[in-house]
Amino acid sequence: MVFDLFSSAMSPLRHSVSQWCFPDIPLPVFAEAVKPMGIESIELLEPADWPVVRKAGLLCALGRGPDTITDSFNRRENHARLIPAFRQRLRECAAAGVPNLVCFSGNRRGQADEEGLEICVEGFRQLAADAERAGVTLCLELLNSRIDHPDYQCDHTAWGVELCRRVGSERVKLLYDIYHMAVMGEDVIAIIREHHDWFAHYHTAGVPGRHEIDSTQTLNYPAIMHAIQATGYTGFVGQEFLPTRDPLTSLREAGKICTV
Repeated sequence: MVFDLFSSAMSPLRHSVSQWCFPDIPLPVFAEAVKPMGIESIELLEPADWPVVRKAGLLCALGRGPDTITDSFNRRENHARLIPAFRQRLRECAAAGVPNLVCFSGNRRGQADEEGLEICVEGFRQLAADAERAGVTLCLELLNSRIDHPDYQCDHTAWGVELCRRVGSERVKLLYDIYHMAVMGEDVIAIIREHHDWFAHYHTAGVPGRHEIDSTQTLNYPAIMHAIQATGYTGFVGQEFLPTRDPLTSLREAGKICTV
């Protein structure tokens, strides 16, 4: 077997990949295919899938939560359902060794950003102690509202950082999605340098189009990875692009691009 390992021996950054971007490859087959690349994790999986990647000797660095992108913590009426569901999922993550759990703000639906912020803070404060006990980080994902997720509330870093500040827990942080925030017009390297303490996980994809992160798109991913590495981050960078070519070849190339 020929190994083209590009990860841990060469870079402090660890490699992960979002399974949903590769829907035509069954998860057990995908796990066996990505492991020789140096990828340590397949993420955004439901609990039922965690044993599959564990059997292959991989991690799930970021589990799926019980909320949805459009309907989540910015509505107080959702808290009675979400708080116990997230508490259960945090326990499951702790038992399975899943270190991070993704979560969302929900859509605005006419709601002012300050109101949504206050209500989200209420919800996350109820979960902070549970996350701390579990040793699992709740990762609120930053998503663009211009193209992919119209009306999503947590669509810029400043809003997400303010939420984390108000909650005041080391286990409530942000998932900084480079593609999404570039679509929103952020200077991603400057943002990473300024706010990296609030980022527990990163995602990649090419701009425009959300495809490969190579020279066919506009972002300088080696420079971005250098900026992340310079902050002292040693966690996971998750590939979350939609391949337009042979998917495993594109994934292998993306991993090499992100190894700096």
